[in-house]
Amino acid sequence: MAQILKILKLGLPKGSLQEATVRMFKKAGFFIGISERSYFPSIDDDEIEAILFRAQEMSRYVEDGILDCGITGNDWILENSSNVVRVAELIYSKQSLRPVRWVLAVPQDSKVKSVKDLKGKRIATELVNVTKNYLKKNKVNAKVEFSWGATEVKAAIGIDAIVEVTETGSSLRANKLREIATVCESTTQLIAFRKSWLNPWKRAKMENIALLLKGAILAEEKVGLKMNVPKKDLKAVLAILPSMKKPTISNLSDPDWYDVDTIIDEKTAKKLIPELKRAGAQGIIEYPLNKVIY
Repeated sequence: MAQILKILKLGLPKGSLQEATVRMFKKAGFFIGISERSYFPSIDDDEIEAILFRAQEMSRYVEDGILDCGITGNDWILENSSNVVRVAELIYSKQSLRPVRWVLAVPQDSKVKSVKDLKGKRIATELVNVTKNYLKKNKVNAKVEFSWGATEVKAAIGIDAIVEVTETGSSLRANKLREIATVCESTTQLIAFRKSWLNPWKRAKMENIALLLKGAILAEEKVGLKMNVPKKDLKAVLAILPSMKKPTISNLSDPDWYDVDTIIDEKTAKKLIPELKRAGAQGIIEYPLNKVIY
């Protein structure tokens, strides 16, 4: 009798997070193929069934058990008040490896200086419930209306303020908007249906995915360095070489030379490599990393 294959239903975010998510999964070891005509991407793991959903609605489908797990932003979990298991925080976004912010913004020439000045005013946003909670916390009574998109434009045509997501602030500046407060910060999350989390096989599968994704994210800003170092210069090289733990030092066939391996922040490589060369290191190789697992 043929064995029934166990399946994990995984929701992937369609929209702004889609490209970054597919890239992170590739670094984690999963190849995902997405067709423009299908909401069911292919994935090179027979135990995973991938489905595309908007990040805005992902947590609802996970909470209801339509999906075993999914990737979405913490902002949409809060917006939907979803009762889900937070399996892992995955700090990546559309453009960067840092949280995104939902900010309260007004036109540059507005007289509004703080949230208190918005009493009785109109605010447009896609993040309605979170915005209402923020106003309530600040004891401000204002009208919050749902925005279907192009929210930045609405401040120029009569809306008093907007609450919009930003990574760099460039879109706000381009639309002549001024931030007056941060409503909330949000990171990408891997979330699970509570009953699926209680299933030992599904839980182990989700924990494996989380481990590999976190390793891929950690590797994003790091590189490996390999070099040959004369015995007489080893102390000088190690003195300037940072490492996640300690460098790996191996003997070469020549007893007067060592092979030194380490992992460093990529942004420091351009400064370190010339210093290492001057300290005596030779045959220096910088190489990219797919995953770093502690």
